[in-house]
Amino acid sequence: MTAEDFLLGLLIFAASILYSSVGHAGASGYLAAMALFGLAPEAMRPTALGLNIIVASIAVYRYSRAGQNDLKLLLPFVAASIPAAFIGGSIDIPPAYYRPLVGIVLLFSAAQMARTARQAVAVDATAHRPPLPASIAAGGALGLLAGLTGTGGGIFLSPLLLFMRWAPTRHASGIAATFILLNSISGLAGTSFSTAVLPAALPIWGVAVLAGGLIGTQLGTRLLPVPGIRYALAAVLVVAGAKMIFT
Repeated sequence: MTAEDFLLGLLIFAASILYSSVGHAGASGYLAAMALFGLAPEAMRPTALGLNIIVASIAVYRYSRAGQNDLKLLLPFVAASIPAAFIGGSIDIPPAYYRPLVGIVLLFSAAQMARTARQAVAVDATAHRPPLPASIAAGGALGLLAGLTGTGGGIFLSPLLLFMRWAPTRHASGIAATFILLNSISGLAGTSFSTAVLPAALPIWGVAVLAGGLIGTQLGTRLLPVPGIRYALAAVLVVAGAKMIFT
């Protein structure tokens, strides 16, 4: 393993801790880190998806075990998002048009998340389930956006659940983790790649995200206070928004 592989592994480890603490799996962070180190583009997507599945699996288990997941709430979102993501992936829109707009939305969401973090406990007490039509409509919109941007969609689901007060903060993390896991498995299954182009350091990075996911989910489910989770989510949204705008 080269020094660059080791440094990239450290970035991947740090990203897995930060992202998993809010129920995300870190694909945006991994892709940004790999692009920074000049990995071959054909290797980046399957590598990020594989790492995503490791972290999301840990997150789903940990948040579900802690009683911080809600599959009944998630189901309508997933049912609508899967076909919509397929449609979004088939639409050919130049990234120069939609990526900056999505990035700005994510940065705005980050600012709102940070601004309201201190009131999070009081806001969580007013959380309520969304009406079924709203869940289906939102799931379709999120799936379409996920297909257009090539993401798992969790980066959009968490802020929506919190802004609309459809789930408490910790439950929003658990729901997002399940959403991301399903989309990541689907995305990897549909990705055609040759194992010859995968990085030699991939097994080591897998261990790194495994460790990071265990640490991050422990923070998210038990140790971080609710305002801290929202600040962490704001940081994740900043990373994702910057990636959308500048890459």
